[in-house]
Amino acid sequence: MIDEVIISKSIIEAYKDKLVSILDVDAAIVGAGPSGLVCAYYLAKAGKKVVVFERKLSIGGGMWGGGMLFNEIVVQEQGKKILDDFSIKTKKYKKDYYLADSIECVCSLGAAAVRAGAVIINAVSAEDVMVKKARVCGLVINWSAVEIAGLHVDPLTIKAKAVVDSTGHPCEVVKVVERKSGLKLRTKTGKMLGEKSMWADMAENTVLKNTREVCPGFYVCGMAANAVFGSPRMGPIFGGMLLSGKKAAQVIAENPKS
Repeated sequence: MIDEVIISKSIIEAYKDKLVSILDVDAAIVGAGPSGLVCAYYLAKAGKKVVVFERKLSIGGGMWGGGMLFNEIVVQEQGKKILDDFSIKTKKYKKDYYLADSIECVCSLGAAAVRAGAVIINAVSAEDVMVKKARVCGLVINWSAVEIAGLHVDPLTIKAKAVVDSTGHPCEVVKVVERKSGLKLRTKTGKMLGEKSMWADMAENTVLKNTREVCPGFYVCGMAANAVFGSPRMGPIFGGMLLSGKKAAQVIAENPKS
């Protein structure tokens, strides 16, 4: 006989254990798009304790829809090498242009990150950061449903040696840091410069340059990196997103404070 109470109890106990396990981590990544998932995978492979928070029920960010709901994505040669790491099939369109199925990409990136040891928590938003001694050292989290409903419910806090904003175009965590922390970003003005209009080639090149620590303990990758440093958007070519996630993981892993 199937017991409904046992089903409920098992879910509650397992989720409780999962939450307790990520209260103190090496890296907390906000946004489970392609750059965030790739970052989580390589950090976990390097032996780091990693959690990814995703506001929506689904992971993958804008990768699901490919270009204008045509669920194919484009990567260049270097981006293809990362898809090869995840055993994702690609097909050559012409020199330095490769196509991949966006659904396979998202599913493969997410599964690989979890199997490497990263924990993905969906339907949870980062509403604030924790700052001590002029360093970002954690996240303040709450249910996305609470945020959407506008309910006054106090959040919980997790500790992290490194916090990563991979929320894409909106730069959700960067905006919080800029508005509330008193810390200056490592940009020309000390503030977010804002995303520029489409220029795929420029954007694909600058996203790697812009993937870095933007104030102590706080990193940006993916489209959030370009938006912070005032670079263009690139549209449905995803090589830069993948490479940015890998670079962010390397920068964090090499930082002695992470």
